[in-house]
Amino acid sequence: MGETQKHARRQQRLEELCGAVVRALTGDADLHLRARGLYRGRRRIPFYAPHLRTDPENDCLAAYRGATDGMALRLRFSDPQLHRERCPQPPIQRLVFELLEQLRVESLVPEHLPGVEHNVVDRFVAWSRAFHHAGLSDSALGVLLYTLAQICWSRLNGRPVLEETADFIEATRAGIVPLIGHDLATLKSKRRDQAAYARAALSIARTTEGLIRVAAAGRQHDEPSSDHADEALAFELLLDYDEGGDEAIAGATTGRSKAFEDADGGYRVFTRAYDREIAAATIVRPALLRELRESLDERVRERGVNVARLARGLSALFGQPAREGWSFGEEEGQIDGRRLAQLVSSPAERRVFRQEGYPPTADTLVSLLIDCSGSMKQHIHAVAVLVDVLGRALQLAGVSSEVLGFTTAAWHGGRAQRDWLAQGRPMHPGRLNEVTYMVYKDVETSWRRARRAIAALLKPDLFREGVDGEAVDWACARMSARDERRRVLIVISDGCPMDTATSLANDPFYLDNHLQQVVARHERQGEIEVYGLGVGLDLSSFYSRCLALDLSQGPDNAVFGEILCLLRGDHRR
Repeated sequence: MGETQKHARRQQRLEELCGAVVRALTGDADLHLRARGLYRGRRRIPFYAPHLRTDPENDCLAAYRGATDGMALRLRFSDPQLHRERCPQPPIQRLVFELLEQLRVESLVPEHLPGVEHNVVDRFVAWSRAFHHAGLSDSALGVLLYTLAQICWSRLNGRPVLEETADFIEATRAGIVPLIGHDLATLKSKRRDQAAYARAALSIARTTEGLIRVAAAGRQHDEPSSDHADEALAFELLLDYDEGGDEAIAGATTGRSKAFEDADGGYRVFTRAYDREIAAATIVRPALLRELRESLDERVRERGVNVARLARGLSALFGQPAREGWSFGEEEGQIDGRRLAQLVSSPAERRVFRQEGYPPTADTLVSLLIDCSGSMKQHIHAVAVLVDVLGRALQLAGVSSEVLGFTTAAWHGGRAQRDWLAQGRPMHPGRLNEVTYMVYKDVETSWRRARRAIAALLKPDLFREGVDGEAVDWACARMSARDERRRVLIVISDGCPMDTATSLANDPFYLDNHLQQVVARHERQGEIEVYGLGVGLDLSSFYSRCLALDLSQGPDNAVFGEILCLLRGDHRR
């Protein structure tokens, strides 16, 4: 698990770096990378050229840079409306057309960006080599598509084809160049005219499909059917046009909910009659709470986190200069009229000035919202240490804070589901469980007075299921009632929303889609900054600003440093 989390964090850092490059090349501040996809805001921008796909298991920074530079060039030099109008629908034609358009924009790198040219060339060469070594060019279909990619790339960029496969493709090259020679010349001469280029690209795509159909017809009686199946499987990835894309390693997997999209008025709640909000300390016996607090104190000591340094970082992050009266008896500043007599009697006296004070003041509220679903039990000791240290550091920094949690009062629906069954199981009832919101520390209570209540996080039988979207709304509503100028919500979770009764009565992604809608709404409104801390998981499917944490060894100074980077905006998601 620890190795997987480290891989997810490495993937996230790569995406942050490459996302900054894309924004710089395009001038579009709304672009960011997450889960190996490029997004504008929360909308994914699909790219279908096969060499833009990356493999998180094997690819290095250079591969990501080449792919993301290619994406940036596509956004910069290609008209998406014109491309959609000209793009053919048959899969083989579409694959060729998409590839040729990507090769066009990569041939238009400005002269003052030689690094970008180097990156995209290296990316295409690396993809070509990997394609050939994987055996995908061994079949007639494979060698045809591979040869086409090589000769079109070579013609557009004025570079030789990949040397190690030049002899391998020579026979196929000699067979197809006479058929597409005129269109190849047009690709080179019209590469700055997208409409004219598209006509030649479409002609090449159609010719290629015709050649493939002829070759396939001639093989039908000569090769076993299993060979066709293997070949089809080999090209599944190339012909996959699912705009959802692949999720990164250790990423939260979600999808579309038809029940959510079709519901009148959007998200539904079957009944709120059993929902409750409670002070967490009131549901744990005092003696047990003392034991839990002692256990938590021991774990905090073991981690050896520099709380004072963390507090200074939070103070620098949230503090704003605020006028706070005058300081007198200073050696420089404005002359203090009340000390002029002292100056006459003691000419050497220098402390006759006053200065106006502008100490940093943190007019900020930070709310920590903890997912108390069953799967979090395995992480809760590390999360409790994280929350306790953050709460103490926030108080030292003069930042208001509260610690909240959410779960359900029952497994599999409880009384809410029983009411639904009694009413004859109406279709698409919405949320079918009784939610419980827990307050471990409110804003008015200091960390010292709330220490014992925070230890209630360690009571395992409070963890059941989770309805994240409503919990985010609840936490935001509490924050909106406050007067602090800046409000920051940090959600700590290890996965997607999950309530069995709700999922069975609606569909599996009903709660996921609601969480996405809620977070997007608050991000759009801008009154509250919403961040996601994923415990061993990338939560970028739900939160545009998020961080995957490796807490397998417990939180340390490095983990808190990463959280500060996230809040500063260094982690652009």
